[in-house]
Amino acid sequence: MLMSGIRYDWQEVEIREIYNTPLLELIYQAASIHRQYHNPKQIQVCKLISIKTGGCPEDCSYCAQSSRYQTEVKPQALLDKETVLNIAQNAKEKGVSRVCMGAAWREVRDNSQFDQVLDMVKDVTDMGLEVCCTLGMLTADQAKRLETAGLYAYNHNLDTSAEYYSTIITSRTYSDRLNTIENVRQTNVTVCSGGILGLGETVEDRVSMLHTLANLHPHPESVPINILSQVEGTPLENQPDVPIWDVVRMIATARIVMPTSDVRLSAGRARLSQVEQAFCFMAGANSIFSSDDNKMLTVTTPCPDYDADQEMLNLFGLEMRPPSQRPNRMASPAVVG
Repeated sequence: MLMSGIRYDWQEVEIREIYNTPLLELIYQAASIHRQYHNPKQIQVCKLISIKTGGCPEDCSYCAQSSRYQTEVKPQALLDKETVLNIAQNAKEKGVSRVCMGAAWREVRDNSQFDQVLDMVKDVTDMGLEVCCTLGMLTADQAKRLETAGLYAYNHNLDTSAEYYSTIITSRTYSDRLNTIENVRQTNVTVCSGGILGLGETVEDRVSMLHTLANLHPHPESVPINILSQVEGTPLENQPDVPIWDVVRMIATARIVMPTSDVRLSAGRARLSQVEQAFCFMAGANSIFSSDDNKMLTVTTPCPDYDADQEMLNLFGLEMRPPSQRPNRMASPAVVG
């Protein structure tokens, strides 16, 4: 039965039933709901810039940037603003409408580096681009300062379920994640929050994570679905690849339970064929990350380049979505009964 409308009272058993729907029926339902709330011809193309790489004190088991693991990622200083603006300008010329800036910090500190980031946010926003940041944990006051600088979105992924979280990360708690999201919600900055497939989690963990996200009020405006990139030197380097149909199921389920959110096919997309990506778009993904250097955030996460993605979108008859002209927080459409 086709479901529609925006809800914040999902039960885990309902989400599990959706996730386990026969695959082609699940894709059909998700595609139908996608068309109620989004232009199915548009894909938002985003560029992720690592403005501060490596040296993070956290112990996230998947992360190439943790100082606790020996990986090929070497710590680098905060990029200068001119470099960031040049990357953003090049991305804009290629049709990118959203630039995401990531810093390998555990938390934001009120210092000169944060002041520099605020300056970057302002100047990239002035270029007519949506700007998203992922800088670690954030206080309410810091969220306000980012809002004042013009920030469009803040990314803070839940990664996995509350139950499985401590298996993957011990240097902060699940509540810390939710508190940062709540601090962002005190502003008009939109929320970007999703998770990673392939951490060793069960279907129950995936359902639990979607349950947490789908019962936030409002839903995150963006929900990234990442596929683990197995990084040599990290505890998860030998994890098996995630089957494509698990990815499609996750995208479709997210689309159904959070119909107005952008579902972003994020890390790990480089390993998917065009046919596999087409299934992801059909299931409700409406955003991708593209690049000028074939890497998403660091050298450990491959990413298709602008030209390859333009060719794919042309093949599918899809177009790049322009930046949003709306106020920061998306207004939810009327509930469809």
